[in-house]
Amino acid sequence: MRRLFGTNGVRGVFGKDLTLDLALRLSYALATYYREGPLLLAYDGRYSSPLIADVVKAGLNTMGIDVHDAGLVPTPCLQYCTKRLGYRGGVMITASHNPPEYNGIKVMASDGVEIAREDEFMIEEIYFSNKFMQSKGIGRDERLNNAVDIYLQGITSLVDVDRIRSKGLKVVVDLGNGAQAVAASRLLNMLGCKVVALNERIDGSFPGRGSEPTVDNLGELTTRVKDSSADLGVAYDGDGDRSIFCDEQGNIYTGDRSGALLVEHVLAKEVQGVGVNVNVVTPVNSSMLIDIVATKYGAKVIKTRVGSVEVSREMVRASALVGLEENGGFMYAKHIPVRDGAMSTALMLEALASRGEPLSRIMSSYKRFYQYKTKFPCSREQASRVIDALRDKSLRVESIDGVKIWVDDESWIMVRQSGTEPIMRLYAESSDEQRLRSMVDSYMRMIMSLL
Repeated sequence: MRRLFGTNGVRGVFGKDLTLDLALRLSYALATYYREGPLLLAYDGRYSSPLIADVVKAGLNTMGIDVHDAGLVPTPCLQYCTKRLGYRGGVMITASHNPPEYNGIKVMASDGVEIAREDEFMIEEIYFSNKFMQSKGIGRDERLNNAVDIYLQGITSLVDVDRIRSKGLKVVVDLGNGAQAVAASRLLNMLGCKVVALNERIDGSFPGRGSEPTVDNLGELTTRVKDSSADLGVAYDGDGDRSIFCDEQGNIYTGDRSGALLVEHVLAKEVQGVGVNVNVVTPVNSSMLIDIVATKYGAKVIKTRVGSVEVSREMVRASALVGLEENGGFMYAKHIPVRDGAMSTALMLEALASRGEPLSRIMSSYKRFYQYKTKFPCSREQASRVIDALRDKSLRVESIDGVKIWVDDESWIMVRQSGTEPIMRLYAESSDEQRLRSMVDSYMRMIMSLL
């Protein structure tokens, strides 16, 4: 079956894979899928985003669907307002962490969460068959001017603002020239933090350090944290739904390692009494540390395929309290079960204020796992060949997504085809650094021989 949707929305290189004609026809399919409005629409800071947003809005209006335009906001702001204000659904124009030449269209249900996979199939069927509904007239085009205010009020209502403010924490925030530039610094000021902002000018080419925060491109953040004697550093991706944290010594943490602290903080805050059933949802490529922390509080860990849609929809199904991804996506269901870099930042500040210890000391208390990630060009056909071969050659495997091979009880390696780019991703983890290196070298040689 032909597909439009990847791991997270419809994405492609603007003008090549994601054309204005595709965006217009997709808007007709979305109108047919939703049937009624109003819908909430927003976009990120990419150069092509306002243009795509105008086309999608025009297409929806042409079919008789009312659209409220929130303008340039982070993706989780659009999602929160979709749910909070009772919209029929939401449409976000963004390619998240992808390079500048990419853009995309994310589709939200009325609960603010990305639509389920079966709904994606429905929209694709409408799109490819051209079975669009008859227009009901011209829909209204209105502006929602206070989306960020509503979003920030929702975040601050869920943390102990007074406790955080009493600590006077200094935070270096790397906005990555992305959409959180309209919200995150405001949030930090509301929480009484002293703010040092980097890459705060919204720019669709992401000139500061690229659209995806990684250990390799956050050198300026670590330097500024140490030079300014800050308590915390945080960096966001292009659309502001993911956050990567840095401690006061300049150490950068992977999303699942910092996520383990956030999971523990939320569970300690929310789980009262023995026998309380609490679910934590995370993809199969997340660290074993999540299982260790969750077990401490009697929580059940549910594993999913990689992708925020998979995690969010499983959170809804299982009534889970928290969810997270290793890429810095943390989800707090009391807010909304989607990734939210600003909500994660508020929770991290609350955790620091509650513990009264520097982040480096808190993180040092967790068991150390060594991790490795890489990616390389790979077609879907090549990826299938590699995954099948590795599965056949291994004894203990999980096939939730791609193939995850357990070398021993505390060492695993995983490969999967990306759903948004023509690449294969490799993840590995071990409690022994030398074993990790040996494992990665061995499997990389094996994979390259199969490509």
